[in-house]
Amino acid sequence: MEKIYEGKAKEVYTTDQADEFIIRYKDTATAGNGEKKADIAGKGELNLAITTAIFKMLEAHGIPTHYIETLNERDMRVKKVTILPLEVIVRNISAGSFAKRFGVDEGIVFEHPSFELSYKNDELGDPLMAEDHAIALGLVTKAEYDAIREQTLKINELLKAFFLKINLKLVDFKIEYGKDSDGNILLADEISPDTCRLWDKDTNQKFDKDIFRRDLGDLIEGYQEVLKRINN
Repeated sequence: MEKIYEGKAKEVYTTDQADEFIIRYKDTATAGNGEKKADIAGKGELNLAITTAIFKMLEAHGIPTHYIETLNERDMRVKKVTILPLEVIVRNISAGSFAKRFGVDEGIVFEHPSFELSYKNDELGDPLMAEDHAIALGLVTKAEYDAIREQTLKINELLKAFFLKINLKLVDFKIEYGKDSDGNILLADEISPDTCRLWDKDTNQKFDKDIFRRDLGDLIEGYQEVLKRINN
């Protein structure tokens, strides 16, 4: 295995298969585009376990992902993809940067989900990007954009139902897509409390990275509760 990439929360390694990677989940927690950072023991294992359960659920419902198998408590084997430089965001309830940007309270339930793109570029602060911008810059074609939007909104409905069964509201989430060697667009990266806002259905208690962002308590206890509910 040769490490070819290290991000804030994961490392990527080559394998003896040219079309496969190993993704290793780290314990690092970051917020504010890396301005706040800490190593939190056990975080990587929890995110891997939660992502595994979610990717398996999505695959069972016909969503193509890069997931192949989970190898151990830290490592996931995936199909090799080239990540598109886009963060795809769906918001069901106002929170976080949306509430701040538009000067509204958190907790407003949207009649229809808000679909957003941001340009995946840390130096620029991951700026919001319109559909036409992504197409003009050649990041995606019009057909690819339309397919990503349709697939993402389907994922949103599946995730909302998945979390509602364990008494959690899916407030918003961020996902990424990649292209395999045949040009197929696959859901990639992860889906975990690092990339979703999850509130208890009855109390609105937060079980996501806002615990770390806002110093609301023990991050590990929050993530453990999510995994516990998934496994019960």
